Amino acid sequence: MLAIVCPGQGAQKPGFLSPWRELPGVEQSLSALSDAAGLDLLRHGTESDADTIRDTAVAQPLLVAAGIIAAAQLADGEDVTAADLVAGHSVGEVTAAALTGVLSDEDAMRLVAVRSRAMATAAAAEPTSMAAVVGGTREDVLEAISRHGLHPANINSAAQVVAAGAADKIAALVEDGPAKARVIPLQVAGAFHTPYMAGAREELAAFAPSLASADPSVPLVTNAGGEAITSGARYLDLLVTQVASPVDWQACMADFRERGVTGLIEVAPAGTLTGLAKRELKGIALANLNTPDDLEAARALAREHAGLAADQEA
Repeated sequence: MLAIVCPGQGAQKPGFLSPWRELPGVEQSLSALSDAAGLDLLRHGTESDADTIRDTAVAQPLLVAAGIIAAAQLADGEDVTAADLVAGHSVGEVTAAALTGVLSDEDAMRLVAVRSRAMATAAAAEPTSMAAVVGGTREDVLEAISRHGLHPANINSAAQVVAAGAADKIAALVEDGPAKARVIPLQVAGAFHTPYMAGAREELAAFAPSLASADPSVPLVTNAGGEAITSGARYLDLLVTQVASPVDWQACMADFRERGVTGLIEVAPAGTLTGLAKRELKGIALANLNTPDDLEAARALAREHAGLAADQEA
């Protein structure tokens, strides 16, 4: 059984789209995606520096476009959703919507453009930040986050929770974290996936009715507690509420395990989610699709694992 996963903000690196632009049709595709997003994605993905692409309003559209481009090349003219499941982490859920046909590529880019700008505006309203808490027991970690008046924004794995909230409270958590855990401040300009993003959620809710959604071609495992969605309208509703709600990636991985996922491909820029899977889903086959050089191995993994669990049950 094959899962395709799409990374979230922070995975981007300067120049990471450069290898893809050499492939036939990629520049034209990026041009169309740029038009939909109102952003020069080719320039940002090949020339812009780390500080420029760290900007939420740039990073998010860039990540969705990269995932769409990489997945199209993986499919090589065939249906990419020969995968049995698709999931995305945070903004990667917008990528997943495009890969499964919930939204057209153009509408996915329109949505992420509004999402990124709205989240950037909400983040600028007051000083907020995020920090990764690595290690410790889940009970101690959540208690420390609550004690400092913060929110568990990302539940990434059994060993990693990302706290978010007021910048001074994040600083206090760094100084007074849970036992047997490291608290690592993150270079982000906002408390994403918390009530601080209420304004962004409202803006997305107003924009969403302009989008045409369809049911996904395969189940989408969502950040909302690992719920598997087969309704495009339901998934679009979750994309709206997600910006101010926690990302539970650990629950997504638990769903992969329960369904018998045997292979997992992360689209560009890859490595974050396969890294979590390596620790949480021991024994499954993994592939990072970062450059065209990775296509052959990723396609081989897809051919080997797509539909595998269903075949075995039959």
